[in-house]
Amino acid sequence: MPRFKIETWGCQMNEYDSQKMVGLLKKNGFTQTESEEDAEIFILNTCSVREKAVHKIHSRVGVLKKRYGNRKIVGVCGCVASHEGRELLEKIPSLKFVLGTRSIHLITEAVNRALNGAKFLDTNDHTNEMDAPITFAERVGQTKAYVSIIEGCDNFCTYCVVPFTRGHEHSRPFSVILDEVRNAVETKGIHEIELLGQNVNSYNYEGKCFADVLQAVSEQPDVQRVRFLTSHPKDFNENLVRVIAAHDNVCPTIHLPMQSGSDRILKKMGRQYSRIDYLRKIEMVREILPECWLSSDFIVGFPGEDEKDFMDTMNVIQSVKYDNLFSFKYSPRPRTAALKLKDDPVPDSIASSRLSILQHAQEQIQLNKHLQMINHVYPVLVESFSKKNPKRLTGRTEGNHVVHFEAGRAEQLIGSIVDVRIESVTMASLKARLV
Repeated sequence: MPRFKIETWGCQMNEYDSQKMVGLLKKNGFTQTESEEDAEIFILNTCSVREKAVHKIHSRVGVLKKRYGNRKIVGVCGCVASHEGRELLEKIPSLKFVLGTRSIHLITEAVNRALNGAKFLDTNDHTNEMDAPITFAERVGQTKAYVSIIEGCDNFCTYCVVPFTRGHEHSRPFSVILDEVRNAVETKGIHEIELLGQNVNSYNYEGKCFADVLQAVSEQPDVQRVRFLTSHPKDFNENLVRVIAAHDNVCPTIHLPMQSGSDRILKKMGRQYSRIDYLRKIEMVREILPECWLSSDFIVGFPGEDEKDFMDTMNVIQSVKYDNLFSFKYSPRPRTAALKLKDDPVPDSIASSRLSILQHAQEQIQLNKHLQMINHVYPVLVESFSKKNPKRLTGRTEGNHVVHFEAGRAEQLIGSIVDVRIESVTMASLKARLV
């Protein structure tokens, strides 16, 4: 059977979708390869959150066309596919198929059509497919299983394209989620579960909320670690934090995107909370979970952002002292409400300068936090051999810190949780020794 290669851009949800496509194709006799030369079919699973990500896909398709002509089948899946749909086939004649985020269950049909010389397009909203048990996702070599609990988003923040690429919110059945968790643990030997959703706090199925899901998953046999992404501050509540505090295997890590420290900009973004609302929730978290690791997202250069707005953001970052941050320049996206704002765009040079200032400040905060970890012992889930040094192993702490360390029985440790003592640090990672 033909060999396929999947290239994934974007978030954990995209990675999870790729795992599902790999599983489906293998189930139908196709062979996966990581070799570009050997692959006969290229599947590009895409992200469209930022403009650069879209350009990257167009560029990649062009490279494949130039390098291999018509000898390779190339298809695009994911968010760019959902967003651009038929236009992709029209703009890029060499593409053989386009599948939206809710059509990936059709990947085998799309590939078979392409092999027979036909093109295939499906960006429909196959909502019912999300309720089906996922037992076929490719988990080989994985130490963590992604499990989607809710798809889509109904918040329509003015800068965000996700509601147009992932659709409206749809919560998966409670029992199906637990079945998928059990399958990953019992048949794949995976002991860390990461629950996914554009907004996990919006989960609502037959009276069950996200706190119910988190508690039920944490109580499944042999689940050693549970994480989740992502929470929207407007729905984040004390009940959820208390569930985290009550279960030792729920990692005390919370990603709570703020996006801006300015009330004026938050209102323009349509975020539905104020600066003080957000900071009160941070205060509540630290009261209930003193050892919690916090991360966030911030956008600089949003239309109309002035120096005071930016300083409000910097004040929040210096006050909260996040353990990790993901920060970006505002990227105009088609169909989003921000395009209709009458505010002047922030010049790119100013936005770039602000981003640099923010990231430099966060690097110092992060480095100082890492320095405080030296000589302390932390449990680490061993994930793989280090890419830079094959004599070392790489793992993650409960706080999601990347840790590199050496161990004599290396292969036996992958997938297990071990204690390590931190010996040295950088802003990005930690070096340790096995205890």
